[in-house]
Amino acid sequence: MAACTLYSTQCFNTISSTPSSKTHLGFHQRQVVFYTTTNNKRSSNKRSGNNNTGRYVITCAAGDTVVIGLAADSGCGKSTFMRRLTSVFGGAAEPPKGGNPDSNTLISDTTTVICLDDYHSLDRTGRKEKGVTALDPRANDFDLMYEQVKALKEGIAVEKPIYNHVTGLLDPPEVIKPPKILVIEGLHPMFDARVRDLLDFSIYLDISNEVKFAWKIQRDMAERGHSLESIKASIEARKPDFDAYIDPQKQYADAVIEVLPTQLIPDDNEGKILRVRLIQKEGIKHFSPVYLFDDGSTISWIPCGRKLTCSYPGIKFFYGPDTYFGNEVSVVEMDGQFDRLDELIYVESHLSNLSTKFYGEVTQQMLKHADFPGSNNGTGLFQTIVGLKIRDLYEQIITSKAETPVGAAKA
Repeated sequence: MAACTLYSTQCFNTISSTPSSKTHLGFHQRQVVFYTTTNNKRSSNKRSGNNNTGRYVITCAAGDTVVIGLAADSGCGKSTFMRRLTSVFGGAAEPPKGGNPDSNTLISDTTTVICLDDYHSLDRTGRKEKGVTALDPRANDFDLMYEQVKALKEGIAVEKPIYNHVTGLLDPPEVIKPPKILVIEGLHPMFDARVRDLLDFSIYLDISNEVKFAWKIQRDMAERGHSLESIKASIEARKPDFDAYIDPQKQYADAVIEVLPTQLIPDDNEGKILRVRLIQKEGIKHFSPVYLFDDGSTISWIPCGRKLTCSYPGIKFFYGPDTYFGNEVSVVEMDGQFDRLDELIYVESHLSNLSTKFYGEVTQQMLKHADFPGSNNGTGLFQTIVGLKIRDLYEQIITSKAETPVGAAKA
């Protein structure tokens, strides 16, 4: 992480910056003064603190933080994806040490994962009083989200709010230092154009309504004792806001993992066998799409049953070019599930542009997290592959920055 000094303990709304100077270590640093005022909206949300205008100064060495955005509805696998991604970079991802035990932030040696629920401007009671859901932009502070993501990208520590999912309240903020890789995950990472422009790479997890419904029934009925009627009512209540504010973000994503019902079983509605598509936008800097057998061709492949054990209904792969919201994309698709993860090496050997460090790394990562949801189907496979591609993208960005003269970079 970049070396930072933080003075005072308040959130900021406005910024005043002084020219950069050189530290005794040879790094360029910037002194930034943040001012905060508490308006009526914030004071009504039960956030701890006083109502006085505050001032604090943060001094940081200029950073090379790469920002990744992950968007999806709740209950669509963001947490599992984050665990796979941080594992690729090594080191356990844990909440900030000595901080709020209900913090949503995860920090490892290389990555910091921020949950964008922390930028809710209304607590649970406030949303209920105003008749809005957490998906509604009016329940979120996009100005603060933009200011803080921008600051972290520039190597400046911030005091980020905390939304407490247990109590539904807005807790006192926590200090976040700029990491090598910042992942912002949640409902709205690509909703605000200012935040979207800060992203070096973006992913959208697109779970079809049929699969989402089957997953929610399985989770809420089996694990939480909810009735089928209450589950249906919950889904229907969220759907208008999801369709209006969350789903449209996928058009901006550099990669989309789309989860659909299988086509191998006619009229299947259990959601246990999945067809998963990895949609990869062409022409993205530092990102080369994964392909099957031959780049640019259209291929349908049923793996050899003697080399890949799979019970009914089997496994089928597809690869080919396509268009997605007017963009040229490459699509890799897997329908079905694995019986033995150790045999995944057979599939891995037929995929190219995986950005692995060694032969079999995809299989190794999948075996390492065999107990994670989706490890026997395309969700786990493509999440792992995207994690490896993000590692490669990060390394390319850092290398290109190191090769760029300081004067040219400023110009």
